[in-house]
Formats: sequence, structure tokens, C-alpha cells
Amino acid sequence: MNFIETDLPGVILVEPDVHRDDRGFFLETYHARRYAAGPIPATFVQDNHSRSEARTLRGLHTQVEPGQGKLVRAIEGTIFDVAVDVRRGSPAFGDWIGVELSAENFRQLWIPPGFAHGFCVTSASAQVEYKCTEFYDPADEIGIRWNDPAIAIDWPIDEPLLSGKDAAAPLLGELTRLPSYLPPEPKAGA
Repeated sequence: MNFIETDLPGVILVEPDVHRDDRGFFLETYHARRYAAGPIPATFVQDNHSRSEARTLRGLHTQVEPGQGKLVRAIEGTIFDVAVDVRRGSPAFGDWIGVELSAENFRQLWIPPGFAHGFCVTSASAQVEYKCTEFYDPADEIGIRWNDPAIAIDWPIDEPLLSGKDAAAPLLGELTRLPSYLPPEPKAGA
């Protein structure tokens, strides 16, 4: 199993070990001890599953307090999955990364609390499952406009299918309530 640090500190790309043979494949989609050592020491409390048609874009969403970490994977089709650092005071505030997750590559993306999340479907349809570290709370959720020019995400689709809520989301600069950045604690002995 590989845990790959991305250009966005704290966001981890996971490449699980996939065992294939003539019958198909087998993999562990989550193993608490391995992920904690990997380093994703999260306790998950909710699993979500969505199905979306081609060109659907969901996001950008986050929860403020408590923040909600997500471990995302595509189980059918292909998505372009995005994380944006929206922690006020973070050196990476407004930075984003995007990765392809698919049923074929088995990759997962760990998006820690304090980051906004969104994805778009680049195949005919896609099913996405993700584990969450906190329960969904609509009163705590904030949305950020998918095409905010200050973030400038290079989405691989034009004219996405959006929910009314996502289409009307504010720009990042218009939000007054955002997660706060907490600098990492120094390592022992440092």
C-alpha cells in the first residue's frame, strides 16, 4: 500500500494493494492500523455513496466546526477529485489539487478537515463512496463556487451539471466563516 503526499500538505493519495487473478480482484479498502501508520489516523463515523451522470460536478463543500475529513474513492467510472485548502491563516490557503480516481485505478484521496471537496464525473456515470470523520451537519456546511477565479481549478469538463445550491454558492473571498489553520505541533525531540 502506498501513501503519497500531494502538493497540498495533509492531503494524501492512497494506492491500495490490489490482488488480481483469473477470478477478478481483491483489496482492502480500509484497514485502521495501516491507514493510521500511513498517516491517516482518522476515526470514521459515516459512509456516503453517490451516483452521478457524466459532467455532474458536486462541490465545493466543507464543514467548519467540527471539520469533516473524507476518504474518497470511485467504485464505478472515473472522477476528477479536488481538495482546496480553505483554512483561514494556512500558508496554502486557496491552493488546490486534483486527481483522477476510478474503478480501474482503485486510488483513494484523503481530504482532512479544513479542506473543501468537490468532484466531477468524466465517464458516462460514476459511483463514489467516501468515509467521513464527522456526521454531516447541514447547519455547519459551507459551499464555495466551483469556478471561483481566485481558486482557478482546472476542471476537465465544460458546462457541468450542477445542483441549484452549488451553482449559487459564494466565492471563497465572500465567506466570513471558515475553518481555522492550526500549525502542526513540533515533533518530539525537535
